[in-house]
Amino acid sequence: MTDIPHKRFGFDTVFDSQGGMREPPPRPKRAFTPEEVEAARAEGHAQGERSAIARAEQHAANALADIARAVQEAFSTLTAVAHEHRSGSAILALAAGRKIADAALERFPEAPASAALVALAREVEAQPRITVRVSQDLVERTQAALEETAHAIGFPGQIVVRADPHMPPAAFTFDWGEGRASFDPDEATRRVSEALEAAIAAEGLHAEPLLPASES
Repeated sequence: MTDIPHKRFGFDTVFDSQGGMREPPPRPKRAFTPEEVEAARAEGHAQGERSAIARAEQHAANALADIARAVQEAFSTLTAVAHEHRSGSAILALAAGRKIADAALERFPEAPASAALVALAREVEAQPRITVRVSQDLVERTQAALEETAHAIGFPGQIVVRADPHMPPAAFTFDWGEGRASFDPDEATRRVSEALEAAIAAEGLHAEPLLPASES
C-alpha cells in the first residue's frame, strides 16, 4: 500500500450557517512598496493636520464664546453703574438747586410773586383788582415789589397785598375774581422731587447706550 502524504488542513476555509463555504477574508498585507509607505505616511500626516486644525478651531470658538460672555457681563455691569451715576448726579443736582433756590428765596422772598404777575399779565390785564396773600412779615415788601412790576408791565388795576398767618415764606396766592394762582416753595420742591424720581424709575436701565452705534 502506497503511503499518500496528507495535506495539512488549512484554517482559511470558512463555513456559513447553512454549511456552505464562504470566501475567506483577505489576509492583511505584510509587505508594502516604498510608494505605498509614502502614501500612507502622507495620509497620516494630513489626518494629523486636520485633527490639529479642528482642535485649534474648537479652542478658538470656545475662547470667543468666553469673551462674548465676559463682554456681555461687563456691559451689563457698566449699564447698571451708568444708571446709578445718572441717578446720583440728578439727585445731587436737585439738592444743589434746592440749596440755591432756598438761598435766593430767603434773600428775595417777593421775587416769585413779581414773576407770577409778569406771567399772568395777559390773564389779569382787564381786571380792576388783584388780591394777594403772603406771610405777615412780607406784606409791605411784596406790596412795593408788585406795584413796581405792575407799572413795568402796564397793569392799570389795583393790587392789594394782605397778610395770611398760614403762608410760609415766599409763598403767595393771587385772586382776581375770575381766576386764582398760588405758589408754595415746599410744595413745588416736593413735586419736582417726585417728577425726578418717576423719571429715574421710568428710565431704569434703558437709557441711551454707553457707546454710540458705529457708523457704516
